[in-house]
Amino acid sequence: MKKLNTMHFSNVYFINGTAYAGKSTMVKLLAEKYNGIACEENYHDKLLSELSKEDFPCLTYTRDLTDWHDFIRRTPEEYEAWIDGASFFERPDREKQFLYQLIMEEPDPEQALENYRQGLMRIHSQERYERFLYSGFHVIHRDENRSIEQTLALVEKAFDLR
Repeated sequence: MKKLNTMHFSNVYFINGTAYAGKSTMVKLLAEKYNGIACEENYHDKLLSELSKEDFPCLTYTRDLTDWHDFIRRTPEEYEAWIDGASFFERPDREKQFLYQLIMEEPDPEQALENYRQGLMRIHSQERYERFLYSGFHVIHRDENRSIEQTLALVEKAFDLR
């Protein structure tokens, strides 16, 4: 029988959402205002060397890759499973551009890109959106008519920080 890790979180808050929803902005502002630690995208990279592949297979997946082409060759089902355990090319992020270059190096770049897009479509489906929307967690929709400060106030209220 596998021993389960028991973790207790105190004063830990999670923000997730789609690309360009303002997650990083809110995390940064909350960390500054409340003297917290902003565990932003790829923050876990700093801890990767200490993580066990058995206990954290999704977090260590990229650490243990021997050929990064395997990352983009995954089936949509494999990609979906990885996302479930642990959005995309339109962003200028170094990581996204790296993956895009790998796809362009494939023998059939169009097929590789379509395969990758199918994986993205699965993880950004209407069904998943509704699962989050009706999960019981606070949901704050992006609103271009609301200021960053107004959005921060909504997040603070959702986390009972005000």
